Amino acid sequence: MISTLSVGRVLTLGVRHAELLQALAASALVFGCATPAWQSVPPGASEAELQAALGRPSEVYRLPDGSRRWLYPAPGETKWAVQIGPDGRVVSVRQMLTVEEFGMARVGEWTMQDVLVHFGKPTDSTYFPLMRRKVWSYRFEEDGVWYSTMHFYFDPDGLLVLTQVIPDFLNDS
Repeated sequence: MISTLSVGRVLTLGVRHAELLQALAASALVFGCATPAWQSVPPGASEAELQAALGRPSEVYRLPDGSRRWLYPAPGETKWAVQIGPDGRVVSVRQMLTVEEFGMARVGEWTMQDVLVHFGKPTDSTYFPLMRRKVWSYRFEEDGVWYSTMHFYFDPDGLLVLTQVIPDFLNDS
């Protein structure tokens, strides 16, 4: 048999639970609608507008066609690249540490400079003397689900000879 006291507790808990759910839903809407700074930079924006929105880039690279790539690390395992055309206007803004971007690297064609300009400075750099290989590593969140590390292996001349993705055991969360 259910007492009046038990029903009162259940109703109170139900109201508190509903209030908590409403508060969580409201905060999700607020935070979900907040636009990250990198998304607020439209194509065609000037360098001054870009710097006002994102600040100074951590890395700047000149590209053969006269355009430039500004790189910005972001919270988590991400790095944003802003492509700036020869006219000084933003062409695109995109996340660089993704499976799709890593897939653009061409074994046997790309050099250390190509990888550096495309992805920026690596998280780690190691030399394996027996293999005579330099390895650059980039940590990233693969498919938004788990943490992985992308490795680029270079021969003594700086040519990309192997790529490898492995789970990131240092960031096992």
